[in-house]
Amino acid sequence: MRIWDIEPKSICNKHLLGEHRELHAIWSILTNDKKGYIYHPEVLRWKGKLRALYLRHELEVEEMKHRGFAHYSPLEARLATGKDTQDRLINSIEEQKELLKKKNCLCQ
Repeated sequence: MRIWDIEPKSICNKHLLGEHRELHAIWSILTNDKKGYIYHPEVLRWKGKLRALYLRHELEVEEMKHRGFAHYSPLEARLATGKDTQDRLINSIEEQKELLKKKNCLCQ
């Protein structure tokens, strides 16, 4: 489970769509008080930052549409509460770029 902290335009289709699915999973866990994965580091770093997660989703959707993908799963804006920026990283931006490089995909 991962939400990258780099620009969605830099992520290949596989990772963009994968992140979109995982973002919805995190959103559901946090907004529906679900217990599964509640202690996963990626979920924990978004706790109290639903506004930031919502904004990340909007960036993803914009990039998905730019690439010709349809989008049918909007988030409820009224649930987008808390901080509007993500200030906690699991890996630095440089480490994230290196991780993506090692995946032998089309990420930039």
